[in-house]
Order: sequence, then C-alpha cells, then structure tokens
Amino acid sequence: MWGRQRTGSTICPSCGSLVGVNDDQCLICGRRRPGLFGFAGLLRMASMEDLFVPLVMWGCAAMYLASLAIDASSIGGGGGIMGLLAPSGASLYVLGASGSLPVFGRGRVWTILSAPWLHGGLLHILFNMMAVRNLGPAVSHFYGGARTLIIYIAAGAIGFLASSLAGQYLSFLPDLLHGGNFTIGASAGIFGLIGAVLHYGRRAGSAQLRQIATRWIINGLLIGFFIPRIDNWAHMGGLAGGYLVSFWLDPLTPERGEHSIAALVALALSVAAIVVSVVTGLPELGAGQ
Repeated sequence: MWGRQRTGSTICPSCGSLVGVNDDQCLICGRRRPGLFGFAGLLRMASMEDLFVPLVMWGCAAMYLASLAIDASSIGGGGGIMGLLAPSGASLYVLGASGSLPVFGRGRVWTILSAPWLHGGLLHILFNMMAVRNLGPAVSHFYGGARTLIIYIAAGAIGFLASSLAGQYLSFLPDLLHGGNFTIGASAGIFGLIGAVLHYGRRAGSAQLRQIATRWIINGLLIGFFIPRIDNWAHMGGLAGGYLVSFWLDPLTPERGEHSIAALVALALSVAAIVVSVVTGLPELGAGQ
C-alpha cells in the first residue's frame, strides 16, 4: 500500500488520464514518465489539502514551546500584554530569527526560512494562528494543499528577505519603514496567502474575491502602520511573494504530483534551516553565558 507500484495503472499527474505505471509517455498530454517511476500513487495519497492548517499550527506551536524551553529563565513578562510569555531574544536567535543582524551581521541567510515558524509571545502566536485557521482552508480549496504550503513558505522567505534587506540598507527611513533588524512571525506567510487569494480572484474573474482580499490587505497594512514593532516590510514582501508565486502555480489548473514534491522540498528546507540555526546557534549561546 505504501510502497512503490511496479505494475498496473495510475493517474497521470499532469492531465489526470489513466496511464500504465511503467509507460514512457502519456498518450494524452505527452508527459514523460507519467507513472513517476511507480511513486505517483504515493504522492496522491500524500495530498496536503487537509493537512496545511494543522501542519502550520502544530509546527509553530512546537517552535514556540521550544523557544520558551531553550532559555526558560529569561521568559519575558514585560512590555505590556503583547510581551506575555515572550521567549528571550537568545532563544529566538538560536532557533532562527531573521533580520538584518542575523542575515548580514552573522551571515545566517537561511533564517529567512526559519523565522516564519517563530513567534515573540503568546498573543503573537494566537493572532497569527487564528489567521492561518481562517485563511488556510479557503486557499487550500482554491490551490490545493501542496500549492498552499509552497505559497506560505515561499512568501515567508521573500517577506523576511525583503525585511532584512530594508533593515540593512534603508535604516535611515522612519521606524515603520526601515525593515527588521531582528524579526520573526508567520504573518509574512499569511500575507502571502492573502496575495494568493487576490491573484485567484483576478485569474477567476471574481470581483467579490478581489474585494475581500483588498480589504484584508488594507486592514492588515493599516494595523502595521499604526501599531509599533510590526514588520511592515515582511508583510509587504510576503504579500508580493504570494501574489507572484501564485502565477507560477496557476490555481485554475489541477494540482499535480510535482506540486507535492515541491511542497515537501520546501518543508524540508525549512526544517533544515531550523536545524542549521540550532547547530550553529547553541555554541554561541553557550559562549555568551
């Protein structure tokens, strides 16, 4: 059931036609090796349509708990209600916080992939996970779960890259626009999901969806410009990233096996970024103590 299929028929991941698992070419769409060497069925079973929301929520929750456990003696309670149960900066650095200081100051470029899984306090993660819970099912319905995961991870990386670049080269701008020196959070990926909804509305010709997405964007950016310590460059970069990536993923075409592979690769890269952050960051934490 879970192994490689060696005989029989399967579904072509490009056009959905029935093909032999060992066929060299799909007779309908011309795709080479449509049986994916016997793994096409396994990739279909690995569909992420119902897994995106729990994957992100459990992943962020696990990273939040880890950030509290690494440096429990420094858990923050100050800084008002938004600082409730805030992990220390040291623990966030170890787990892969991004921004101009880690990326340019320490050469930790991979943190643009790890930072979207980290949060700076209890309310921070609660608000972001509520947004994932509300947006995730709709985007998964439009794009499929694998493509939604690709959008989320790619938009998060693009958002934190934009924030790090702005923090390094635009520090002369006002606080709301100078980028992030030390930044984390799922909101860059969340804005990427909103960008994907906006693109779907344009691609499908739905004025209602475009209006809804535009309203979300305006509200989100207004909140960012009126509340301090919000990384607006990560939000704007994530929004642009989600919109642009959705062109490549074309929501009006069926989700294919390649999308599942790409989603798994993107997830593996995120995990690898976290592992590298921990492996390189723990010695620095120990030396600092």
